[in-house]
Amino acid sequence: MRPSRFATSKHSLAAEMTDYDVLIAGAGPVGSAHALALRGVCSVALLEARPEGASPLAARPVALSHGSRLILERLGAWEALQPATPIARIHISQRGGFGQAELDCEEARLPALGYVVDYNRLTQVLAQLAAGACDYFAGASVLTLGAGPDAGRVSYQEGMTSRQLTARLVALADGGTMARIAQVRTRDYRQAALTAEITCARPHQNVAYERFTAEGPLALLPFGERLALVWSTSPSRAQQLCAMPEREFLQHLQHAFGQRLGVFEAAGPRVSHPLALKIAGALQLSRAVVLGNAAQTLHPVAGQGFNLGLRDAWELADIIRAVAIEEIGGAAMLAAYAARRRIDRGGGIWFTDTLVRLFSNDLAPLRLARGLGLVLLGAVPPAKDFVVRRMTFGARG
Repeated sequence: MRPSRFATSKHSLAAEMTDYDVLIAGAGPVGSAHALALRGVCSVALLEARPEGASPLAARPVALSHGSRLILERLGAWEALQPATPIARIHISQRGGFGQAELDCEEARLPALGYVVDYNRLTQVLAQLAAGACDYFAGASVLTLGAGPDAGRVSYQEGMTSRQLTARLVALADGGTMARIAQVRTRDYRQAALTAEITCARPHQNVAYERFTAEGPLALLPFGERLALVWSTSPSRAQQLCAMPEREFLQHLQHAFGQRLGVFEAAGPRVSHPLALKIAGALQLSRAVVLGNAAQTLHPVAGQGFNLGLRDAWELADIIRAVAIEEIGGAAMLAAYAARRRIDRGGGIWFTDTLVRLFSNDLAPLRLARGLGLVLLGAVPPAKDFVVRRMTFGARG
C-alpha cells in the first residue's frame, strides 16, 4: 500500500509550492538512507523502479566501515541488519613479492575495522524503514528530469501511466541516472570482478585478506562461516573462471591466494561484472544533486564505494537540516554541499584509483616499491592509524 502523498513536515510551508521538499530517485541503500536521515525534517518522496513484491536481488556481500555502522545506528537500521560479520584484522600482501602488513581493530581502538553484510538484506532493511518514513512509490521508473527556478521536475512511469512530481530538490541515487544529467569521466580498468562464496579448511577468525596480483586485487572477506571472494582480473579470465568446473576453479584460486587459509574446499555460484571508474562532472540541471553510484562508481578495492555513498547521503541530509525550508535545493545550499564533500569524495576516488593503478601490474620496480611500502605500513604505527582512519571515516577522518 502506498502512503499518503504528502509526508508530515515540521515546516508549515513544506508543500505550498512543490509536491515535496526533496524527491529521491533510487531506493537502493544510499537513496533509502537519505530518506531516513530526513525523517521528520521535511517532506520526502522516494521513487523505486523495482515493483512492489519483486523477486529479491541475488545475495552478495558488501563491506561496511565502522563509520558506516555509526550512520546506520543513527538511522535506526543497524539492529535489523544483524547478524553482521565483524572484520577484526585486515591482512595485506602481494603475490610474487615481499612485504605484508596487518591492520588490527584493537590497535586502532575500534570494536571492528568493518562489517560484512548481505547487500540484498541491506537494501531490503533500509527500503522498508524508508517506506515508513516518507512517501514511497514502487514500480516508478524515471522518464525525464527537468527544473525551473524554484523546483525540480521528475516524470516517471508507473504501470501504464506517466506521472510527474515536483520538489525543491531532486536527489539522484540511482547509478543509471548519472549520464542523463552530467558529463561523465570514465576510466576503463580492463578488469572484471568475480564474486563467489568460498568454504575453506581453516576458520577465517574474522580476518579479511587483500592480496594484490598482477591481474588485479583479490579480496577474501569473512562472511558468516564462509568467505566472500571479490577477485579482480581480466574480463576474459573472469569468464573462464566462471565457466570452469568448481574443482578447477578452486585450484586457480589457491594458486593466486596461497595457503594461509588452508585448502579451499567449495565455491558457490560465480558471477562477474566489468569494472570502471565513473565520475559525474558538473550537473546540467539545477535543483538536482547526485549521491552514491550516481556521483561516483569506484573499483571494489578496499571496499570504499558504498561507504563513500552513505556519507554522501548523511551529509546532504545534514546540510538540509541546517537551512531554511525555502533554501532547500537552492544554489547556495548545493554549493555548500559540494564544498563539504569535495575532500572526502576526491580522496576516496584518488585512493582507490591509485591502488588499482599501482598494484595491478608486475613491473619489477613497482613490485619492489610496493613491498617497501607494505613493510613500512606494517612497521610504522602512525601510518597504520592514518590508513585505518581514512578507511573508517573517509578523507576527512
